[in-house]
Amino acid sequence: MMQKIVEQTFDEERALYGIHDAEITGCTFDGPADGESALKETGDIVVENCYFNLRYPFWHTTNGVVRKAIMTENCRAALWYDKNITLESCEMNGIKALRECQEIQLTDCSIHSPEFLWRCSGIRVKDCHLESEYPFFECHDMEIDNLAMTGKYSFQYVENVTIRNSNLQTKDAFWHGKNVTVIDSVVTGEYLGWYSENLKFIRCRIVGTQPLCYCKGLVLEDCVMEQTDLSFENSEVCARINGSIDSVKNPIKGMIHADSIGEVILDAPGDPVTQCKIISG
Repeated sequence: MMQKIVEQTFDEERALYGIHDAEITGCTFDGPADGESALKETGDIVVENCYFNLRYPFWHTTNGVVRKAIMTENCRAALWYDKNITLESCEMNGIKALRECQEIQLTDCSIHSPEFLWRCSGIRVKDCHLESEYPFFECHDMEIDNLAMTGKYSFQYVENVTIRNSNLQTKDAFWHGKNVTVIDSVVTGEYLGWYSENLKFIRCRIVGTQPLCYCKGLVLEDCVMEQTDLSFENSEVCARINGSIDSVKNPIKGMIHADSIGEVILDAPGDPVTQCKIISG
């Protein structure tokens, strides 16, 4: 039998600590006591239409659904060390919103959170909007669909990730990433994908200077590249590009095929002869 907690206000420390098998609806977590960790060590909970203005509400929670919740800037580090959590139609505005979590699903969420989603696994993101300076650090086993993201140092050290139908406005994305596939998406930023391994783009639009350098196992299929000067330096690459590439510099090996290439720069120290086949036209 599910315990029901409806339209109550909680501001004390660990207000609902350890609660299990509960529905929490229309509640407010705010007030003068300024308590932390309201729902720590909880399990099998459904939280709906609640307002969170206090720190660390969901730590060590297992099996939960959080729906139509508002988490303010004061609701920092909202979900840590959790497992099997679904977030639907939530607003998340606090720093470090998720960390060290497993099996997390986010759907139709609006997120403004620096250092968002660090060291998490088993992540599903769909139809979300994200603003973050440093999102998805050291995450693995992720599926992302229809993400509108504005960030800077995104997807660093990630592994086993698939991204579809997304618009990623970023900077140093996918650095040191492994086994990442991006499909039918727009990726805009500087220094994309450096030091990555098995990074693959399919039908993507890639925009920005000095992309895809020092890569291993890099693949681009049916992609467009814009404002992409000094591309592929020291990379092992197989690329088929529709349209032009501003310039290509010192690729190591593989094949690059584009409709046109503004400049091919082969000035590596020592032996400047590349083992990469470069085809224009």
